[in-house]
Amino acid sequence: MLPQEIIRRKRDGTRLSQGELRDFTAGIADGRIGEGQMAAFAMAALLNGLDEGETAALTRAMARSGVTLDWSGEMLGGPVLDKHSTGGVGDKVSLILAAIIAACGGFVPMLAGHGLGHTGGTLDKLAAIPGYQTQLEIARLRRVVKSVGCAIVGATDDLAPADRRLYAVRDVTATVESIPLITASILSKKLAAGLDGLVMDVKVGSGAFMTDEAQAEALAGSLVATASDCGLKVTALVTDMNEVLGRSAGNALEVLEALALLRDGTGDEKLATVTLALAAELLHLGGISSSLAAGKARAGRALGDGSAAEHFARMVAALGGPSDIVDAPDRHFEAAPVRISVEADRSSRIGAIDVRAIGMAIVGLGGGRTRAGQAIDHAVGLTDIARIGELTGPGERPLAVVHARDAQGAFKAGQEIQAAFTLLSRDAPGQPPPPLFVGRIAT
Repeated sequence: MLPQEIIRRKRDGTRLSQGELRDFTAGIADGRIGEGQMAAFAMAALLNGLDEGETAALTRAMARSGVTLDWSGEMLGGPVLDKHSTGGVGDKVSLILAAIIAACGGFVPMLAGHGLGHTGGTLDKLAAIPGYQTQLEIARLRRVVKSVGCAIVGATDDLAPADRRLYAVRDVTATVESIPLITASILSKKLAAGLDGLVMDVKVGSGAFMTDEAQAEALAGSLVATASDCGLKVTALVTDMNEVLGRSAGNALEVLEALALLRDGTGDEKLATVTLALAAELLHLGGISSSLAAGKARAGRALGDGSAAEHFARMVAALGGPSDIVDAPDRHFEAAPVRISVEADRSSRIGAIDVRAIGMAIVGLGGGRTRAGQAIDHAVGLTDIARIGELTGPGERPLAVVHARDAQGAFKAGQEIQAAFTLLSRDAPGQPPPPLFVGRIAT
């Protein structure tokens, strides 16, 4: 069938067949279908939706549009597992989680991405490590995963190429928000990676792309249903992004916070709680642990006894970074030359936080991109970020500490940070923190 006929049928609300979606996706991958037709299809899918069967068919077709990895010949001795987050501010979980799973006997070929909008990207964080190579040929990816247990890298051009072309069009045609297209984009790359199990961290709140709980749960449900249809075991946790995850945001600063947690298992409680919960899900999905409780305990031991840190250090060294990244991190990261403490103008209690505004403040400092291909400043960002319910003001903790390239940038970011915090009377009842776990959907 002609591409325009497939577009017309979806425009008119007709259900597309598996064959139609397979043929259209093949045309995207080999270039027969141009940007205009991809944009028209994406808009039709956004406006009229794709049902579960269509979403699964599109996902499978995109996963098969390029190379698919098969780990059965590697004799790994453990399951191939991965985690994906829908994006937030201060989310450095992947750096810790991959090492934990490897330390527990799993194998993690984590295909990560760059920052998008106000959210940080795992590849941008890792690029702050001198020498770390985020783009690998598949043969080298296989070697590192087999020898170390984990490798966090970017997707190669030959993995799910149809998704890469379609996503580039969606990003500039206001069609990113389609839940079926988000589902197919995420899962096609994970299916192509040859996983045995996947855990999804679907963020919801002011710092997430999904600000509404119902919308976030709909996405989680779509991901789990589609993955199950495609034969991949998936669990999705819906987690809070009404606060920055951890106490830092910004590429090198987040790596340093992750390394601190890896070194001795201590650090920000919320960051550790989310990480261990996701690790427990993966260890249970992969059959390494008999229950979630056993998985959480095993993950906690790997974090506390240094074995996760050892695997992270080995991964960094295998991918071109320094071998002493865990033991001597300060030796390898540039510090921003200007630091200012952002103070509240009165003694107050924090009532709410606009986390998206915090993410945009970091972009303004140079820690994110405002156009494709833009270089970013890995040193800038925030530390000591306050939380809902905490006291701030003279004699109390600051709202945050800004790390900037120059005084002008620091001052502007400080104003944006002050505006992002809603302050209550110091004597106002302590605000309960938002629930960290909003929902769970499993196959």
